[in-house]
Amino acid sequence: MSKTSQQNTTTDANGVSVIHTPAHTSGLQQVPQLVPVSPGGGGKAVPPSKQGKKNSFVDRNSDEYRQRRERNNMAVKKSRLKSKQKAQDTLQRVNQLKEENERLEAKIKLLTKELSVLKDLFLEHAHNFADNVQPVATETTTTNPEGSGQ
Repeated sequence: MSKTSQQNTTTDANGVSVIHTPAHTSGLQQVPQLVPVSPGGGGKAVPPSKQGKKNSFVDRNSDEYRQRRERNNMAVKKSRLKSKQKAQDTLQRVNQLKEENERLEAKIKLLTKELSVLKDLFLEHAHNFADNVQPVATETTTTNPEGSGQ
């Protein structure tokens, strides 16, 4: 804001000063600023939507009040039931995952044992196969392809 622009300050019923400045020539919309009246910042700025509710007297015997309370009570019950259901669903899911984890661990143990047995069989077979194989002779003998003696 420039120093040459004019400012208008007003105080509302809650003791809040509102500073109004003229809009810039660029076409921007003016936004009022809320400033506490006291220099020490003694109070909170209250938005206009909440100003009327603070001082209004509520007749607890009115139909409107009873309807609002009933709607609120129903909303609270619904929220609590929803929260309770979510907790139960989570607990059920935890139990399912624990059971699945136990089954998978048992399967791992079984497969590990099976792997060990198969490995032992393979090593035994490979050892027996190595014992039965004759070393290749270094000399080569010629044979007659016709099968007759020389």
